[in-house]
Amino acid sequence: MELEQVLHMNGGVGEKSYASNSNLQKTVISMVKPILEESLSELYCNKFPDCLIMADLGCSSGRNAFLVLSQIIDVMIKAAESHKSKQQPPPSLQAFLNDLPGNDFNTLFRSWPSFYSKLRDEKRSKFGGCFVAGAPGSFYSRLFPDNSLHFVHSSYAIMWLSEAPKLLNEGNICMAKTSNPAVYKSYLEQFRGDFRVFLKFRSEELIPGGRMVLTTMGSIKSDDPLTIWEFVGLKLNDMALEGLIEKEKLDKFNLPYYAATAEEIKRVIEEEESLRLERLEAFKMDWDAYIKKADPELDKKARAAIFASSIRAVGEPILASHFGEAMMDDLFRRFEEDVLHYRDIHNCQYINIVISLSKKV
Repeated sequence: MELEQVLHMNGGVGEKSYASNSNLQKTVISMVKPILEESLSELYCNKFPDCLIMADLGCSSGRNAFLVLSQIIDVMIKAAESHKSKQQPPPSLQAFLNDLPGNDFNTLFRSWPSFYSKLRDEKRSKFGGCFVAGAPGSFYSRLFPDNSLHFVHSSYAIMWLSEAPKLLNEGNICMAKTSNPAVYKSYLEQFRGDFRVFLKFRSEELIPGGRMVLTTMGSIKSDDPLTIWEFVGLKLNDMALEGLIEKEKLDKFNLPYYAATAEEIKRVIEEEESLRLERLEAFKMDWDAYIKKADPELDKKARAAIFASSIRAVGEPILASHFGEAMMDDLFRRFEEDVLHYRDIHNCQYINIVISLSKKV
């Protein structure tokens, strides 16, 4: 099956859906808000567009895409109010929501009317309107005309590659501690090529001086990682040792996922040359910090169940396409039973990297 058809989050609004299990992503978007505000404020105060045209790349199907739009609108209103002497009309926003064709755009757009109604009630005459359109396609290809976008946003998307290395990766499903050097080299080369293409196309689509804010999962040392998908691979390896899945099938499967280091990201930006790096910051989070923040009273078992649902909502479609739907309940039961114990032993944390860029004039 083509990667573009299976690389998506669980659709719908049920208990296994991404829409119901994306609080980690929501937490990260909120944490990055100051950098987004800084980038947008500088752009808006320099350009003063009547209508800001932006794209959210890898928007998925939950309400987090609308959270980003709400944040952008708040920045625009604040900037407009601080420059009333310019007699600008109330600012408006044209937002293109992008993801691969297999994304559940139907669920996304069904929830738009209620969100927009609430938005208009809150902003009233301060805001000229928000116009939303879908833009299906890979962000490793051209998506928009030359010089057509003021701003590009992407959160938790660029760590997903256009394709996965085809090397044997014994007992693993991604770049892991036990992967051999050839696997690491192949993943790194794929990331470098994909990210270079991503930057090139975005620089063509942005106006001169346009801005971009990207957030991605990263790593401290990408050839010696400790990622959540490495732990999923450990559970699949246990199932292979028990004869529940074929070992050969496991060894031949690689996720199109690479958690780059800040230095690897910076190097590609400098080599590609079309965009200026304004800020690059990294921050850490315990694997279940977002769950504790939402409800500090939850016990460990309840946190593990929420955590398992969050990861299942992201990984189930592509994992099920290779290992079979019948394996998923067992896989994520094992995940739920062991993940927080593993986290405690290894002090596991998410490494989040935020990149603020501008198109060179």
